[in-house]
Amino acid sequence: MRIAVAGGTGTVGRHVVDAARRRGHEVTTLSRATGTDLTTGTGLVEALRGTDAVIDATSISTQSAKASETFFRTVTSHLLEAERSAGVDHHLALSIVGSDRAPFGYYAGKAAQERLVSAGGTPWTILRATQFHEFAAQIYRQIAFGPISLVPKMISQPVAARDVGLRLVELAEHGPSGHAPDLAGPEVLRMGDMVRDYARATGDTGPIWEVPLPGGFGRALRDGTLLAGPGATLGTQTFGDWIADITTRKDTA
Repeated sequence: MRIAVAGGTGTVGRHVVDAARRRGHEVTTLSRATGTDLTTGTGLVEALRGTDAVIDATSISTQSAKASETFFRTVTSHLLEAERSAGVDHHLALSIVGSDRAPFGYYAGKAAQERLVSAGGTPWTILRATQFHEFAAQIYRQIAFGPISLVPKMISQPVAARDVGLRLVELAEHGPSGHAPDLAGPEVLRMGDMVRDYARATGDTGPIWEVPLPGGFGRALRDGTLLAGPGATLGTQTFGDWIADITTRKDTA
């Protein structure tokens, strides 16, 4: 099978590429480095000719609903248009658990993406996953006052990015499935504890304070809206296992 991966160098995309190649598929990474531009559509039709499935694992670093919606609408529209022209039979999009119930900030873009994919004409699969283990590292010290790091008060069911990448490839092999079962990690944790464990693994012993965010999104972070529901597929790597891998790499560097 020939699989094209959008966002193939990102947190999940690189695991999609690795998993697909391990399973014997031909992989094309859609990026400016390979002559394609997802934000303008340049080169996409040519790159997708002969492709069986497109996996969209793109992302944008923003908490602005407007910026997120603009990005995902643009990228998704260009991919779907190019797929129709190139005759691609399957579009897979990676989304987030809770994007339909809490379409705020970044999640607003994922909700818009889902609407476009489901109405786009190309047979489709959407996989909603919970936050990745790496999310703790991404928010660590984003907001800090001296030695104090502030993190949003939330509960999470973190999943390994490598588990997400493998599941996307499995879904590509299966064929269009509509909304696939949610994918989540094997345990529910407090984000403050996750960030604290990550900080300790990197040698930082400073205080980590949890801060409740206001509004509907803050409520969703705290009340379980972003946790997977019944029937979810569970990944295998725990957050503790991921932290242990970081510590091992640090010790052997």
